[in-house]
Amino acid sequence: MTRVLPYPFLSLFLLAMWLLLNQSVSPGHIVLGSLIGVVGSLAISTLQVPTARVRRPLALFRLAVIVLTDIIRSNIAVAKIVLTPGRKANSGFLTVQLDLRNEYALAILSCMLTSTPGTVWVNFDSAKGELLLHVLDLVDEQVWVDLIKNRYERLLMEIFE
Repeated sequence: MTRVLPYPFLSLFLLAMWLLLNQSVSPGHIVLGSLIGVVGSLAISTLQVPTARVRRPLALFRLAVIVLTDIIRSNIAVAKIVLTPGRKANSGFLTVQLDLRNEYALAILSCMLTSTPGTVWVNFDSAKGELLLHVLDLVDEQVWVDLIKNRYERLLMEIFE
């Protein structure tokens, strides 16, 4: 069963999405959706995705609360910059030296930083461990470096490494 259907929940999800998108449960759509589900499941199994291991789930919850709070604060700060007449932002790039090496933790960090208004993950040099970040209102680089290192990276390392 695992060779034919390596990810059964993915297959069921693809079948359900196919039926929802076509708004039909006719036998033809069920057969075609099932075929798409099996092929999709087999295609994903060829990627050989490494498994992630969350070592501290409570730290993951803490991180989610911190990121949500930071996103709300950042929305307010960006709104002030955009809506205040005559206010100019000091945008710029900064480089942060990361100790984080786990692929999942880096992916989560990139999503967190990019989803926060006013910041964009530009590049990560895995050989040097350097993150290039663009910030809309860059007043003090050290504040951003401390925020990423102490607030995000430390928790991500606690969760994944």
